[in-house]
Amino acid sequence: MSAYLDGDERVRRIAAAIRVVPDFPKPGIMFQDITTLLLDHKAFRDSIDIFVERYKDKNITVVAGIEARGFIFGPPIALAIGAKFVPMRKPKKLPGEVISVEYALEYGTDRMEMHVGAVQSGDRTLIVDDLIATGGTLCAAISLLERVGAEVVECACVIELPELK
Repeated sequence: MSAYLDGDERVRRIAAAIRVVPDFPKPGIMFQDITTLLLDHKAFRDSIDIFVERYKDKNITVVAGIEARGFIFGPPIALAIGAKFVPMRKPKKLPGEVISVEYALEYGTDRMEMHVGAVQSGDRTLIVDDLIATGGTLCAAISLLERVGAEVVECACVIELPELK
C-alpha cells in the first residue's frame, strides 16, 4: 500500500493501527495483527478508501480475495467499485465444482481453489490479501485466474514484508 502513497497521512494511521506481536505463532516471527486495524474504524475505512481510489476507474470486474484475510478487505472494495467478489480458498472449503492450483510453501505445498465459472475469460481482476511476504500465494492466485483467461490487473495488500522477498 505505501509504495505509491508515501506521505499520505492515512497510511501512517493504518500502520499505527496494526499491532505487531513478537514470537507469534512461533519464536522469531513478528506477526502483523490486523485485528487491531479492524477495531479502528477510521483506519479500516482509510485502508478501503485508498484501494477504492486506486481501482475505481480501472474497469475491474472481479475482486478475488485470498483466504482468509483477503475476505475482510475484498468485499467492501468490490462493492465500492461495482465488481463481484470471488473467494479463493484452501482445499475442500468450497462446495460444488472447483478448479485448483498447487503452490510451494517454505516447507511443503498447498492448494488454492475457486468455483468453476466464478471468473470468466476476459474478466479484469484485482487480487486482494492482507499481507505479502514472499509472493507465493499471490503467484498461485495469478496462475489460477490466468488459467481461466482472466486478466490480473494488480494485486493489492495492506501490509508488505520487504525483508522476506
